[in-house]
Order: sequence, then C-alpha cells, then structure tokens
Amino acid sequence: MRTENDRRIVMTLDAGGTNFVFSAIRSNQEIVEPITLPSGGHDLDLCLKTIVNGFTAVRDRLQEKPAAISFAFPGPADYPAGIVGDLGNLPAFRGGVALGPMLEEEFRMPVFLNNDGDLFAYGEAIAGFLPYVNARLRAAGSHKQYQNLFGITLGTGFGGGIVRGEELFLGDNGAAAEIWDMRSKLHGQAFVEEDVSIRAVQRVYREHAKVTHSQTPTPKEIFDFATGKEGGDAEAARRAFLTLGEAVGDALADAVTLVDGLVVIGGGLAGAASLFLPRIVEEMNCTLQSLSGQTIPRMEVKAFNLEDEAETEVFLRGDAREIIVPGTARRVMYDPLKRVGVGLSRLGTSRAVSIGAYAFALHKLDR
Repeated sequence: MRTENDRRIVMTLDAGGTNFVFSAIRSNQEIVEPITLPSGGHDLDLCLKTIVNGFTAVRDRLQEKPAAISFAFPGPADYPAGIVGDLGNLPAFRGGVALGPMLEEEFRMPVFLNNDGDLFAYGEAIAGFLPYVNARLRAAGSHKQYQNLFGITLGTGFGGGIVRGEELFLGDNGAAAEIWDMRSKLHGQAFVEEDVSIRAVQRVYREHAKVTHSQTPTPKEIFDFATGKEGGDAEAARRAFLTLGEAVGDALADAVTLVDGLVVIGGGLAGAASLFLPRIVEEMNCTLQSLSGQTIPRMEVKAFNLEDEAETEVFLRGDAREIIVPGTARRVMYDPLKRVGVGLSRLGTSRAVSIGAYAFALHKLDR
C-alpha cells in the first residue's frame, strides 16, 4: 500500500494519560504544528471537550478539508465501533463512551480508533521495517519477500500488533496481538507485562542492586550503568535488561509460531536494545523436549538479529539452491532455511504510529 504520494489529509491524535497531541498528516508527513492540550482524563465532559477543541484547532489550520480522523487511544475498547471502555489512566471513560460516533457527529467525517501497538505495526509494515527488509533481500539477489509482521512496543507496557499482507489483523473482538496478557515464563502465575515493562527493568535492578524503591534509577540510568557511562551497579543493570530479553523472547517465540513473520521492536525501552536484543533472539532459538527426551527447536523457523551484520548476512543469503523436478530436465529454486528477522523500528515509534493511523484511515476509506 503506497501512502507517501496520497494527497488526502487525515487528522490524528496521540492520546496519553497526561496530554493529548493533535496533528494532521498528508503523504506520510505532518503538515501542521502539533497542538498539545492537557487530557483532563479525570473529568469526562472536560476530556471530550478537549478532544473536540483539539481537532477543531487542527482543522482550522488546514487549507483543505480532511478526509478522516484516525488516532490511537488506550484500551480496553471496541475499536471498530469506536467505543472506549474502562481505562486505567483516563478514569473518566469508565462504563464505555462512544467516542468515535461522537466525533463523527461533530465533524461529519469518518473516524477511526485503534490501539497504538496495532498502528505501530501497521506503520512499520507500510513504510518502515517490512519494506526495509524486503529491499535488502532484493539487493542481495534473494527471491524471498515477507508479507507478515509482528510489531511490539516496550515501555510503560508491552504492546503488540499483527499485519498480514496489507491488512491490520484486529481479530473478531478487536483484541488480537494482546501479547502483554500472555503467561510469563519467569513468573508462571503472572502476565508477561510484569516482566516486560519499565517497572520490570526497575524491579530487577532494585532486587539485584539491593536499593530501595525511592533509590531506583530510571531505565536510561540503568542503561548507562550497564554500559559503563555512569557509576551504578553494572552487573545488576545488565541482569535487568537480560531478564527483559528472556521474557520478551519467550513471548515472541509463541507469537511467531502462530504469525510466521518478521518482528519489529519499538517503544521507549528499544533504545537499550543492544543489551537485550541478542537475548531475545537466543531465547526464540532455544529448544524444547518431548516427554521421551527428544530435543526439538522451540520454533519451526530460525530467528535472526537484524541489528547484527553477521547474522543479517546469513539471513539475506539463506540457503537457496536449485533442485531438479523428478522425471524432467526442469530445475526449481529451493531454500530450506525457514527464517524470520527481528529488528528495530526504522521510523521511530511515534512516527510509525502516526503513519499507521494515516494508512489505516486511507485503507478503510478506499474499501
């Protein structure tokens, strides 16, 4: 799906618990200066008025009428219906609020809501990691091309999104790719977000460094400790990110077993990927055992770290060879190396979400 030359305008919103940031996109580019307003998430009337005022201010700055409104909003929600449910960081929405239909009535245009993890994955599939990897494969002379992508965001929480072909896969209840709710390998009765989040990195550091809650550093400080830029407990810092990598890798192994596609990583913690990405891929490539003791690979495919040039070279080359069609002189290509690549956002998380929201709206309008 090509959106970089589409001249239609879509108004967008980055909805956070503290602030709402409004903008407009055309041809994958912001065309107005973003407008930031306090969310007022404790007061429903105030919050709804803020959303209307924000989009009105953006519309007034545009030279042409926008085609749609499309934005990420926290869940739980019935995204296809535009109904927001019981939000933790925006408590005024408890009980269900028909935000999408309200905005359609107010602005007389289509309105699309979605999850930020879904839109991140869609943006990377349209204009980021997926086309980047496919372009490198073509440049290397490979016939292999990828159509499917699993995107994850690592930050306050653990978000996910699935793109199949050019379609964002939402599921029958709008609840597909909710990877945060998988069971954690490290704490079997906990959901995996407890081990894949900012709070998890801080908790593991705190436990190994023997510091109090009030003394707990930020993830950026923990990264600096691990890399020797600052003088904290380097070993505890490395353990914090390795533990994160193990938990992410275990969850991704399950996800990739079902999706069988590339994996792209974004979110605030992605800046520390050099400390945990190798551990993610190692965990994805671990083994399982049958009850009789036979060892098998965790996944039918092999994962490669596409931020490592040596691994990338093997990934791009594959194991392609020609084989003869029995009983004929015909030859066909065969590559027995089933593989997926794991790498970092090529757009940046915020831009990927914006492009995802833009492309999702255009895709829906065209259908």
